Amino acid sequence: MARQQQQREEERAPMGAAQRRLRAVSGHLQPPTESGGVDLAANPTAGEYAHVQGYSAVLPEKLQTGKWNVYRSAKSPLKLINRFPDNPDIGTLHDNFVYAVETFRDCRYLGTRVCVDGTVGDYKWMTYGEASTSRTAIGSGLIYHGIPEGARIGLYFINRPEWTIVDHACAAYSYVSVPLYDTLGPDAVQFIVNHATVQAIFCVPQTLSTLLSFITQMPCVRLIVVIGGDNANMPSTPTATGVEIITYSRLLSQGKMSSQSFRPPKPEDIATICYTSGTTGTPKGVVLSHGNLIANVAGSSLVIKFYPSDVYISYLPLAHIYERVNQVSVVHYGVAIGFYQGDNLKLMDDLAALRPTVFPSVPRLYNRIYAAITNAVKESGGLKERLFHAAYNAKRQAIINGRNPSPMWDRLVFNKIKARLGGRVRLMTSGASPLSADVMEFLRICFGGEVLEGYGMTETSCIISAMNIGDRLIGHVGSPNPSCEIKLVDVPEMSYTSEDEPYPRGEICVRGPTIFCGYYKDEIQTREAVDEDGWLHTGDIGLWMPGGRLKIIDRKKNIFKLAQGEYIAPEKIENVYAKCKFIAQSFIYGDSLNSSLVAVVAVEPDVLKAWAASEGIQHEDLRQLCADPRARSAVLAEMDSIGKEAQLRGFEFAKAVTLVAEPFTLENGLLTPTFKVKRPQAKAYFAKEIADMYAQLRQAEQIKPKL
Repeated sequence: MARQQQQREEERAPMGAAQRRLRAVSGHLQPPTESGGVDLAANPTAGEYAHVQGYSAVLPEKLQTGKWNVYRSAKSPLKLINRFPDNPDIGTLHDNFVYAVETFRDCRYLGTRVCVDGTVGDYKWMTYGEASTSRTAIGSGLIYHGIPEGARIGLYFINRPEWTIVDHACAAYSYVSVPLYDTLGPDAVQFIVNHATVQAIFCVPQTLSTLLSFITQMPCVRLIVVIGGDNANMPSTPTATGVEIITYSRLLSQGKMSSQSFRPPKPEDIATICYTSGTTGTPKGVVLSHGNLIANVAGSSLVIKFYPSDVYISYLPLAHIYERVNQVSVVHYGVAIGFYQGDNLKLMDDLAALRPTVFPSVPRLYNRIYAAITNAVKESGGLKERLFHAAYNAKRQAIINGRNPSPMWDRLVFNKIKARLGGRVRLMTSGASPLSADVMEFLRICFGGEVLEGYGMTETSCIISAMNIGDRLIGHVGSPNPSCEIKLVDVPEMSYTSEDEPYPRGEICVRGPTIFCGYYKDEIQTREAVDEDGWLHTGDIGLWMPGGRLKIIDRKKNIFKLAQGEYIAPEKIENVYAKCKFIAQSFIYGDSLNSSLVAVVAVEPDVLKAWAASEGIQHEDLRQLCADPRARSAVLAEMDSIGKEAQLRGFEFAKAVTLVAEPFTLENGLLTPTFKVKRPQAKAYFAKEIADMYAQLRQAEQIKPKL
């Protein structure tokens, strides 16, 4: 109680610059409306201090300089949100789950599909109350095995109810959860376990065998808990390691027999260390406190609402911050979470059985849904194809004009499409990478409901900005999360400045209670990321659109310089070329020794083969076709056409291309687990191809004068 009183007194104490900013903005407050809300308005006597731009409020960063460059959510311009407005006593993940259990004890919480005689049936549910009992038992079991308070606990398996229960146990008993990606590969897992000094690891039989192959190289590990394992068949480890291996069910029993009181954390205590894959070097451990995560979901709660009647599908990796924070959010509202079977190929079957109302996803999957539906429409032909286009155009026009589309089109066409996701989805969210505007529009028209795109990163506890409910404009990532503030910083070497017309542009910087505590055991990289004023520099380039909406337009971190001094952002160019029908993946390369760019393209096999057939080009296999100069010329011509359409500058065009049959994958080391190209590795992997392309370009340059 004394600590809470002290905290309240600290919150009421003067806060220097922050207090001055609050006073300045308060001059713009209109009297409370009948609904109890507060609006900002231009006050003639304090007009130079702040103003509202649609979904955002703009403030001066420092009153002395008067530079108008800090954007906050118009929903909370006076204060960055760090607690749920309706439940300000919730300051930790433990508090959040205790609140959910007290409020929704007998409601469905965690669901999995039951398999009987090899046939997968309906979902079976665990209530909030039952999950709470298991959480207490797991935490007590860890204490029973002598795992000390504050210890790091590894989670090395894909989404299932036990993942969530172990995470709740960590929060209740002041342990620090450390997700271990199943896609990171054994080398990275070993590095993370040792770097974070993980003492206990929860795994499944498949990942247990991986752990045992290098258990002697992880001296910090004391306990391994196997989910779904058989008590009678638990392998032993060399005595010298001192590692005990038990099943999850046994730990549960031991914990129930020796139940321990909670050891609740404080908001400033570390909740988790999330290792980000990174495109270079070893993984970095992002340290997030309980306060960081609660601030993020509390801010988002002003923008997106969930209800106890909602059903959420969990299939995106819980090791990533996007899914992790989604689950923290929905728990607060008593939402039911149904888990997929663990196989992406069976996801559509799981959706049909679960019939979720909330569907989170990433552009990669939305692009596949878009392609599958558009191809099915083309193949249907005739009357069905014409009917789809008539319905699509009518609904599109209605949405553009702000009208409600006729329900007739849903009955005739779109209900069949909605049924692919179970038929009840009211909210679709997209994150992790940019979603193209045409796919966003397609989803809104075909599935109805809300389709919202957000922008965030692990270092900001997830959401930095998100579209607002009811905003019909597309091609942006919305306004600031009410729990953080955003500014754009000039990047003169890329010609991005706050003075740019018609819209200010620059590197996106974020500040607020959602900003991470730092990189684990890495002060140098922490100082590189967060400046002395507390601004996190994201490395992304953005611009402010009308209405206070943020748009991501470029990437700063991967820029390089060509021989003539021009700066190149390869990811921007790769995103343009992604629209080329021949391209599955591309890697754009350039350096300061050469004046032009070259490209390595992993081809779409079916498209390239169809083109070859239409041209009468014979080939034994895809590799031979990729090596054919005619195929290279056709792909480069298509890339040029798309580059011109996107208005790439002359030096941004790839001047040579190498086609490869093998895609970029996690297995060949060319992709991160979030499917970004590992640039240094790709450079080394394709070193010969890159050298050959530049040699050909030099040879072509030498021939030119003779012609």
